[in-house]
Amino acid sequence: MAGNICISVFSLCGRLSRAQIVASGLCHTDLYHLFEGMHKDGFPAVLGHEGAGIVESVGPGVIEFQPGDKVIPLFISQCGECRFCKSPKTNQCVNALDVGVMSPLESRFTCKGKKVLQFAGTSTFSEYTVVNQMAVAKIDPTAPLDKVCLLGCGICTGYGAAVNTAKVEPGSTCAVFGMGAVGLAAVMGCKAAGAKRIIAVDINPDKFEKAKEFGATDFVNPKDHSKPVSQVLSEMTDGGVDFSLECVGNVGVMRSALESCVRGWGVSVLVGWTDLDDFAARPIQLIAGRTWKGSLFGGFKSKDSVPLMVKKYLDKKILVDEFITHNMALDQVNDAIELMKQGKCIRTVLSISPQ
Repeated sequence: MAGNICISVFSLCGRLSRAQIVASGLCHTDLYHLFEGMHKDGFPAVLGHEGAGIVESVGPGVIEFQPGDKVIPLFISQCGECRFCKSPKTNQCVNALDVGVMSPLESRFTCKGKKVLQFAGTSTFSEYTVVNQMAVAKIDPTAPLDKVCLLGCGICTGYGAAVNTAKVEPGSTCAVFGMGAVGLAAVMGCKAAGAKRIIAVDINPDKFEKAKEFGATDFVNPKDHSKPVSQVLSEMTDGGVDFSLECVGNVGVMRSALESCVRGWGVSVLVGWTDLDDFAARPIQLIAGRTWKGSLFGGFKSKDSVPLMVKKYLDKKILVDEFITHNMALDQVNDAIELMKQGKCIRTVLSISPQ
């Protein structure tokens, strides 16, 4: 993945914009596609989907953007016209990519005359990318692109899962499983929603202090206990938490998160990305009144919400800088991958091209 790659971009047509990518975060979903995903036809591909850049040129029919605009490419489009976009119940869009297909065969990239697939409709590990105008958000011109790029995926995904999908309530008790960037953002969302107690769950004790920075009040390491973590949490909270969020992408952890919820009204949200295995639970868990639901991009309608999240950051209402543990050049992407695989970073921001 490292090294100099010559990528050509097809000429613009049909409401497309070409953006110069300035910075991009490395997300675990990039690693999932690279190492775990079962889509053998998804390569070669330009990875990256958590980027920010500047509009370089626009194609015919583009009226929302002009060269020089600061933008964040979106892996979930928002056409604004379909039945999903018009419904307040979802952030899905009829024109969005199939969530199970990360690198569709249609692509505007070539390398040495051969097609290279576009990952998640964005491919932000490239100096330039081409996106449809319904899959890009114009943001505040004062926003630092090497920071707000993280709002293109991880932070919105975790934060929104708490405030939009779980609908965490003031005074409630929450448990967040997995203290990567998405999990920490979920902790931040629980705090913003007024949760009284936020229990961070992770097998890496080095994440303890970072979790506190984002609002965690307690920390549980499942390795420290001989009993199931759901039982540990139940005993800590007089029967279970009000809300749990699974931010790992592991079906076993998903079940543990559900079983950690209090019967009667507990809500558990699947946030971590995976499509490898079936998940299961005993029916009585739901019959007893628990709710099990999923969240994609935190339930945020992308074009509408990302600019608002950028404003929240500029107004110092959410943390962003605190997620960044490393800054690297694009040709160090393999080093960034190793850091994430070893759990030694929260977010690495790659410098793609100068502003």
